[in-house]
Amino acid sequence: MNAKSLKFSVAAKSESPTKLMVSVREFSFAIDEPESLGGTNAGPNPVELVLASLAGCINIVIHMVAAEQGIVIRGLRLTVEGDLDPSLLMGSPTDERAGFSAIALTAEVDSDASAEEIDEVLRIAETRCPVADNLNSATPVTLQQALTPVSTLA
Repeated sequence: MNAKSLKFSVAAKSESPTKLMVSVREFSFAIDEPESLGGTNAGPNPVELVLASLAGCINIVIHMVAAEQGIVIRGLRLTVEGDLDPSLLMGSPTDERAGFSAIALTAEVDSDASAEEIDEVLRIAETRCPVADNLNSATPVTLQQALTPVSTLA
């Protein structure tokens, strides 16, 4: 089945060098750094949101796959941890990349299904999760200047 391509959009406005106010559909939230990294701790930071996005997406896909296989999940707890070397971000010479060098996702599943059945659900879910796919595969990102001057932005 080929579904029609979906487009997602986010609008955001900087309130300070570390704080960004984001609007997504009818939701608004802050992205900010903790005080220890120069922010005001008004919200999660960008890399924490990447990890949270992975958890949110894999939650949906695990439940979808389990339902397709007739497996009942009574409960699911996800833990996501990422290792990040901030050297390149901070402008220091390094051979390390700016992003996570590794992300570990652990799923604790409450179900009557066997360990093998749950392993298969997790394996399939990882291959079908759009956020995991974006993290596991190179996705082109382009940054370009808008023609509207910032002074005219409301």
